[in-house]
Order: sequence, then structure tokens, then C-alpha cells
Amino acid sequence: MPTERKAFALRLDPALHDAIARLANAELRSVNAEIEFLLREALRARGVKVETKTEDKNGGE
Repeated sequence: MPTERKAFALRLDPALHDAIARLANAELRSVNAEIEFLLREALRARGVKVETKTEDKNGGE
């Protein structure tokens, strides 16, 4: 089962969106995936750990 995602509206300057879209295209990602990648990269650079919520692969053992 895919992980649950939180949906929300995000307003971006058109030039910023275009730049992200170019990056996403070069990396073969969607704009949404590129924004998530950039946010995780920025948080990691600031020393913020982000735990991903995934199901236990061993069935809870």
C-alpha cells in the first residue's frame, strides 16, 4: 500500500515554478516530486531529520 500523502495548495511565483519544472524534467521527476526532493534536501542541509512513515516490511515482527 502506498504511503499516505498530505495534500495542500501551494502558491508559487511563476518563474520559480518554471525553474523547478526544468529541474524536474532534467531529473525525470514530476514537479511535485522535485519540490519534495528539494525540501528534504534543504532540511537535511539544516540538520533536520525527517522520518518517513512506512509499513514494517517484516509484518510487525
